[in-house]
Amino acid sequence: MRADRLLRDGRLPDGRRVDVEIIDGLISAVRDSSAPFGDGTPVDELKGWLILPALAEPHAHLDKALTAEMVPNLDGDLDGGYEAWTTAVRAGKFTHEGMVARAIQAIDLLLVHGVTAVRSHVNVGGDSGAKNVLAMQEAKSHFKGLVDIQLVALTITPLAGPEGADNRAALADAIEAGVDLVGGAPNFDTDPAGFIKTALDAATDAGLGIDLHVDETLDPSSLDVRELARQVQDRGFEHQVAASHCVSLGMQTPEVQAEVAREIAEASIAVFPLPQTNLFLQGRELSSAIPRGLTAIRALQDAGVLVAAGADNVQDIYNQVGRSDPLETAALLVMAGHQLADDAYGMVSNDARDGLGLGRVELIPGAPADLLVINAVSPREAIADAPMSRRVYHRGELVASADQWTQIHRAV
Repeated sequence: MRADRLLRDGRLPDGRRVDVEIIDGLISAVRDSSAPFGDGTPVDELKGWLILPALAEPHAHLDKALTAEMVPNLDGDLDGGYEAWTTAVRAGKFTHEGMVARAIQAIDLLLVHGVTAVRSHVNVGGDSGAKNVLAMQEAKSHFKGLVDIQLVALTITPLAGPEGADNRAALADAIEAGVDLVGGAPNFDTDPAGFIKTALDAATDAGLGIDLHVDETLDPSSLDVRELARQVQDRGFEHQVAASHCVSLGMQTPEVQAEVAREIAEASIAVFPLPQTNLFLQGRELSSAIPRGLTAIRALQDAGVLVAAGADNVQDIYNQVGRSDPLETAALLVMAGHQLADDAYGMVSNDARDGLGLGRVELIPGAPADLLVINAVSPREAIADAPMSRRVYHRGELVASADQWTQIHRAV
């Protein structure tokens, strides 16, 4: 059977030069590199570039992306960002068309960097209702066949009780509009346990997974992730569960970290640390021994928890910088999270795909042909240099490419 596409002369992380055959969006063969067969199969010459699993972004905020010039956060912390955003929304600063255009630009940037799967949280409730979801659905429609996009209804507080009725109605509208998961931030609710219960109720009724912003604080007394694990276990929740941030877990003693990590593992909860945004936001009130704002990555991994990493916010009120490249996140995992480079790459590729409920990409027959081909010799070098010479394949199709040229002008 003739292949749909042949990727010729790529490099594997172990240094082997190989050709990769693709049929029906799957890898059909990996063999030592040789001359093309001449059977009419389309051939992409990889020139010895490194073949890796495509990148994935498990935690984005596409409705806020690329708004740093529009809405500055002069305080630089979480509360300052929330106040700045809320004020801008109430002032009518964001239009549907503008939000769609910025989301498309943000997804373009992710795609050209090698991302073929994205999960984005979208504000729901309050002054926005479910309007942002409609904008993100429109942006998503521009990427059919290019990138897999999941939307999470980031429902604001309060959610439980009579005072949460309007936000629950907005969540119901968001579910009706087609979000993929239920979300929110229980530690900002006066009743975190009630928030978690109400979110799980809505997810159960809709047959959806849940992805919550959990314990995004350095306060060690905040451990809502334990309540999430308990409720998930008690009700036998059968869908995906993810806990993003989990910053306060990193502030616990090693004994508490290990105990909580076991509870998270038993509840099959994935954890997504988000180093870019939490390094930016956390600890600004301190003047010495400033914590890094990262969760207890090693304790979670030792307990068998699926740990994947994302960028979170990109150039908005919660993170002034960010280039929509998971290799930037991987570099921070190496420097601030003490991960080895190969492990850090896994956390922004296959581990992230796992966290999104997608198949892992291995360079073996039958695996999804979601690939990043990059001008580097190893994952470590790719993370260190982040070269922009890249080819991005989604289900076997070339969906994005970029080339980088440099020249040094020395005097003769």
